Amino acid sequence: MKVIICGAGQVGYGIAERLSQEDNDVSVIDTSASLVGHITETLDVRGYVGHGAHPDVLAKAGADQADMIIAVTLYDEINMVACQVAHSLFNVPTKIARIRSQSYLRPEYSDLFSRDNMPIDVTISPEVEVGKMVLRRISFPGANDIARFADDHIAMVAIECMEDCPVVNTPLHQLSQLFPDLMATVTAIYRNGRLHAVHSTDQLLVGDLAYVICQRDHIRRTLGLFGHEEQEAGRIVIAGGGNIGYFVARTIDEMQPRMKVKIIEGDRERAVWVSDQLRHAIVLHGSALDQNILMQADIQDADLMVALTNSDQTNVLSAAMAKRLGCKSGMILINDPSYQDLTTSIGIDAYINPRAVTISRVLQHVRKGRIRSVYAVQNGAAEVIEAEALETSPLVGRPFRDLELPEGMRIGAIYRDGAVLRPDGSTRIKTKDRVVLFVTAAAIRDVEQMFRVSIQYF
Repeated sequence: MKVIICGAGQVGYGIAERLSQEDNDVSVIDTSASLVGHITETLDVRGYVGHGAHPDVLAKAGADQADMIIAVTLYDEINMVACQVAHSLFNVPTKIARIRSQSYLRPEYSDLFSRDNMPIDVTISPEVEVGKMVLRRISFPGANDIARFADDHIAMVAIECMEDCPVVNTPLHQLSQLFPDLMATVTAIYRNGRLHAVHSTDQLLVGDLAYVICQRDHIRRTLGLFGHEEQEAGRIVIAGGGNIGYFVARTIDEMQPRMKVKIIEGDRERAVWVSDQLRHAIVLHGSALDQNILMQADIQDADLMVALTNSDQTNVLSAAMAKRLGCKSGMILINDPSYQDLTTSIGIDAYINPRAVTISRVLQHVRKGRIRSVYAVQNGAAEVIEAEALETSPLVGRPFRDLELPEGMRIGAIYRDGAVLRPDGSTRIKTKDRVVLFVTAAAIRDVEQMFRVSIQYF
């Protein structure tokens, strides 16, 4: 596949890195020569210095032969025009644009991004996607990671096995026998730096990170089974009143007004605006690195500090300070992967990588076959995929015990006619079933083939 990416910042770099690893033909455009130089020196991609919405620059990048354009610059208007030019002049089939301003995405303007108006096939709002992830992590504090599938009926939950985890040293096939009505399947384990799909004879060990696919209503029970009984936070301090912080605070303000939220925002004008928009949250103007401001926010009584500023350093340090001052738990936003290993050593409980969330949304449209949703885990070492079973799929009609699944693939749940099914040896996949499965990077091509329309079908 030939892909053009407009924007070589953190998001563009992450997308280029992933797509180039999968042997796609990737070209990157950016006005910054230094960013283009860095991306071409470190990745197997072509770089072009120029404006991503200019026809001559797109022509140089090979837009006339491109299968997809992904416009992820910092400016919505550039992203939109780039997609329009790619459609009008070069007839690029698939156009994806990063849209940050929520004004463009309001329901009453839903016809804006249509073929007759502005032909953008997919709009991605990283701030909203990340905000939703933060809210899910707040709702389920025992989870290390969480993603939704099948219209929110199925979830993937990453759960750490602690010393008191009651299911360690138990063969996985026994868990279904011990808890027959629990709609949850352990699909993979991250152990000692290695991620692998599990077999029914495998056992969980202390320190493992288990990837569990379960019915959404069974998330809390699943967390409890692994020994995680953490209570949802009642007092939250949010560092950063930008797009993500405001989205999180506004959603809590509307959905859970009893939850006490305080926001620390460094820009006075922004702080005043956020304060005017929210009914229950308290907004403080100041730096999240100022101990006095943290004390004014009653950080010592807070259940959770959520650091959502644009600075990784500020997020890491403010959360560490909050924990030292008595805050029970900390969650931070990290763009730079090099900071991720630091979090545990300094007592930060959870982090969210916004780049990974955005890349997952893009991969959903890169994957071949009837793929409905994709969520990348462990920096792309594997993906949780929701795919629709077609009549020609080799999975359809045969009991699970007779399926020869590729190494690195494990089916976690099936969504059929409004119900979630936990697969066992006698389960048979039917046409139009939505299958949620864990797939290591090496097995992704096999999964795509399983869910593609065969030419014999016609």
